[in-house]
Amino acid sequence: MQILKNAIVAAGAFALSAAGLTSAASAGDYKGDFMVRAGVSVVMPDTDATVRAGGTRVDGADADVNDKWIPSATLTYFFTDNISAELFCCFSKHDVDEKGSLKGLGVTDLGDTWIFPPVVTLQYHFTGMGRFKPYVGAGVQWIHFFSEGHAKGGPVDGAKLSLDDAFGFVLQAGLDIEIGGGWYLNADVKKSFIDTDASWKGTGIKADVDLDPWIISANVGYRFNLSDIFGRREVAYEPLK
Repeated sequence: MQILKNAIVAAGAFALSAAGLTSAASAGDYKGDFMVRAGVSVVMPDTDATVRAGGTRVDGADADVNDKWIPSATLTYFFTDNISAELFCCFSKHDVDEKGSLKGLGVTDLGDTWIFPPVVTLQYHFTGMGRFKPYVGAGVQWIHFFSEGHAKGGPVDGAKLSLDDAFGFVLQAGLDIEIGGGWYLNADVKKSFIDTDASWKGTGIKADVDLDPWIISANVGYRFNLSDIFGRREVAYEPLK
């Protein structure tokens, strides 16, 4: 897949700049309880919309949300060698484009929005494959929309886009590859099943939008023990005088 190849190249470039970060922990540990990953992701909404004007469905009207390349990061805590919990997060800005019969109504732009889309998953990591550590996961995603823009053309011209926060289910699969010293290369795919309600203020036009994004990531990861960073505080007692 060309998208994944591009992401891996970008993550490799990130690895060169990240090489100096090993001092963050005293030593990498492939059995450590914590992993951080950073890299690039492409967010590809699989959009489908039902548009209504005054409560009546507009036949053939649809909307599309564009793909976006973004920097991204994950934090993973290992309960055991096999079980972990992961937090994925990023910020991105997306355009909402007209589709179908909306073009015939003169609509040229449905607006844009910034999103904050954290994902929390519970993962199972497979062992016994040497340097290769595949995993699967399932969890939830919440998307917060903010700084929405204005539409252009047709009956929504100049109207501000408003999107409700969304909550949905996520499936995940990925692969970590050991490259030495606690470092990993990582490839990860997530599929979210999530929808939101959109409206254009003052127009009476609303839409039920299925976003259902794919999130494909390539990362550099580092695994270590939290105690190596924070240490265990030793209390020194002075003898009573």
